[in-house]
Amino acid sequence: MKINIKAIAIIIIAAVIGYSSCKKPEYSFGQLTSPSDLKLTVVVDSADAANPAGMGSGKVKITLASNNTITYRVDLGDGRTQVMGAGTTTVKYNSPGTNDYTITVNAVGTGGSTSTISKKVSVFVAFVIPADILSNLTGGSSKVWVTDRTNPGHVGVGPADGFTPSYYAAAPNERAECLYDDEITFIKNANNTVSMSINNKGQSFFIGASTVFYGKSGGDNCYDIDVSGVRNLSFMNATSGSNSTNSTGYQFLVPGNGLINFGTGGNTYEILSLTSTQIFLRNIGIDGLAWYQKLKVKP
Repeated sequence: MKINIKAIAIIIIAAVIGYSSCKKPEYSFGQLTSPSDLKLTVVVDSADAANPAGMGSGKVKITLASNNTITYRVDLGDGRTQVMGAGTTTVKYNSPGTNDYTITVNAVGTGGSTSTISKKVSVFVAFVIPADILSNLTGGSSKVWVTDRTNPGHVGVGPADGFTPSYYAAAPNERAECLYDDEITFIKNANNTVSMSINNKGQSFFIGASTVFYGKSGGDNCYDIDVSGVRNLSFMNATSGSNSTNSTGYQFLVPGNGLINFGTGGNTYEILSLTSTQIFLRNIGIDGLAWYQKLKVKP
């Protein structure tokens, strides 16, 4: 029997090639290393001791750093998630008012290994105040207001679902003098937000139902209270169910104890009407009633 050496060699080579092609390739992720020393720094734009949530831009700087990290997945706490790199990224929150957000960072390493860190942040976002409200309230810079003491109903009260002081409306000069000497200054800021300062000469008037709220006891009267400092107001659309026949449709929130010059325990004031010389405000007091006050420009 003759042996065809060339044919056998071809068969052997083909078999080797076929065997090699049937072997599954092997892959490796290499060493799986989790991110370490993860750091998250959060800085609110224009924040200071008086305005820790910022001055209304809604911008927050997020700075990320770690070892062995490929990328960062950042949950901003408002329903948004972004992929970021190391270093500083500026994000902007959009919900008006002061809101708390928890920023959660997942640092992603090789093979999908992760490390996580979170921080809570309070951010103030200024409502875009209509030009006429801004102008009438501040005069384009600042304007001082006082209680319109000779106007009937300069303070009053009514039901929570109403928009007039139908239960009681003060007669001219009827209330205690401390209600009438307060000076309220509304200030237009550079970013078209509004802040407020009060000079209450050391005392403000509280309704009896609210005295405990302010740390006092007693009935309707004048009480010592410190209202110094400038407070950044949060404007928003009114939530009372009012309409264009009885309101401007806007309200503002006073931070802290919520006091302007007539303490009811409330902190949110709806602007029922506003001209360049008069304001008519409504707020829901701690007693659940609607309280009213009228201010005029200081003569």
